Parts: sequence; C-alpha cells; structure tokens
Amino acid sequence: MNLVAVGTVAFDSIETPFAKKDKVIGGAATYITLAASHFVKESGLISVVGDDFPTDFLQGMTDRGIDQKGLQIKQGEKSFFWAGKYHYDLNSRDTLDTQLNVLATFNPIVPDEYKNIDFLMLGNLAPSVQMQVIDQLPNRPKLVVLDTMNFWMDIAWDDLMKVLTKIDVLTINDEEARQLAKEYSLVKAARKILTMGPKYLIIKKGEHGALLFDSHSIFFAPALPLEEVADPTGAGDTFAGGFIGYLAQTQNISFENMKRAVIVGSAMASFTCEKFGPERLLELTREEIMERIEEFVALTEFEEILEV
Repeated sequence: MNLVAVGTVAFDSIETPFAKKDKVIGGAATYITLAASHFVKESGLISVVGDDFPTDFLQGMTDRGIDQKGLQIKQGEKSFFWAGKYHYDLNSRDTLDTQLNVLATFNPIVPDEYKNIDFLMLGNLAPSVQMQVIDQLPNRPKLVVLDTMNFWMDIAWDDLMKVLTKIDVLTINDEEARQLAKEYSLVKAARKILTMGPKYLIIKKGEHGALLFDSHSIFFAPALPLEEVADPTGAGDTFAGGFIGYLAQTQNISFENMKRAVIVGSAMASFTCEKFGPERLLELTREEIMERIEEFVALTEFEEILEV
C-alpha cells in the first residue's frame, strides 16, 4: 500500500433545482478513495463514522481495495451529516444543515501499516487534525496533497499556515485562493500561496476547469461540458482522488506528469456529476475512463497555427 486518504465518510442530503435526495452516502474520503481505487490496487482510509453507517457500503469499499484499519466506528453515535441546496448554475450552494456528530471529537490514529506510505491525501478537515496525521508519520511521504476551504481560513488561520508548510500540493477553488492570498488575480494569488509552503497549487474552477501552478509554470485543464448534471457534490474530492491515484500508479511526481494527473482528475470528477453520491464511481469501467480522458484531450487538440 502506498496511498492513504484522510477525510470524512458521511451522509449528505442534497437538493438541486432538478431533484432532491436524502441521506446519500458522501464525505471527502469516500470520493477520494473510490476515485483512486481505479488506479491503485490498495489504499488506506483514515476517518470516523457512527454505527448508523451502512456496513454493506463499507464492504463495497473493501472490495475495491480500500483498507479500513484507520476507520473508527463509534458505537451509539451518529455519522457526520451535511445538507445543502444548489443554485440553478450548480456552482454555488447554500449549506442548510451541518451535524458534526462523531467528527466533533475525531482524533485520527494512523495504523502502523500506513506509516511508511509514499502518497498522502489530506481531505478537507480541521488543519489541526490534518497536522495530527502528519505528526504520526515517521518518514515524510513522497507527496502530500491537502484540500481545505474558506471556513478554516476564517476560524483556524494559524493552524492552516502551519500545516501548509508540511505539504507539497494544495487544492482549493478560485474563491478560496483569493481569500487565502488576499489577491483578486488568480495568478498573483497563486504566486503568493506558493510562498506559504506548497510546491504546487491546483485551483479548481468547477465547470470552468482547473489551473495547476508551480513556481514558474502554469497549466490549464478544461472541464468537460456535460449535457446533464445530476449532482456536483464530491466532484472536487473525486478530482483529488483521481489526481493522486494517477500519480501513485505512475510513481512520477514531475510537473509534466501532474499535468496528466489533472486531466485524469477532471475526467473522474465529470463522472461523479452524472449521478447522486458516489454511485457512478462504483460502476465505472477502465474503458469508460479512457474514453472520457480522450474526450478531454480532444477539447484542447488543434493543429499548429502557422501564421497570423
């Protein structure tokens, strides 16, 4: 095993302008590990659920090579729950309810089998919890990727600044990048964020694609225009899972290979949007993934411009 993901395994209640679903399986670590499972045979999961979480779904994750030695199951307690309502553009949403439940007292424990991994994906959690995981590793992984959000920038700035010095890749959306850097221009924001610790930055722009930065290069990947979008929840986490899963599969963390990983992550995220919850990730085939990646490549493929 060379990949471990940390994050929530949870329930969501989701309302879009077109449909509503209650108690859908969700959580950052759920999407991350399921997406990565299409590229690595084994991965580890560090999270917490209550005894209300369906064991058959956990078994399904096990069947996909997702080890659960790091998953705590709290008897007599409830799993994390989030409810949200999307606006018509499906890019913006309102949080209707958040119930921390088991997450309120979550102290991650890294099993011995996970302590010498090469790839670590820190899903969106309190920066202090993300740091707890890093502190339990005797050796620094080859690549540490972290996701965060504006909520932690508002209430845990100092902790966030500390954990940013311990990672290699930060993934955030455009609004979060502007808030973190206090810059409107995403290029200026990226340059500033890269002085905070990360060597690479991915700025996700939803249906408008994603940007990858290092200290001297920029790469842009488009988003695939979808005819039907059922539910965008988990798309960002699926992107992260596809991204790090591909890097773990190829064992290549160069900027050039990260470009490919961004395309792979974008392709995986597009599948998630097609159905509610992680259902699409459970039924995907290798052929479908390759066809979708080829569609992404075709979006930006053109003949050389000889003169203007």
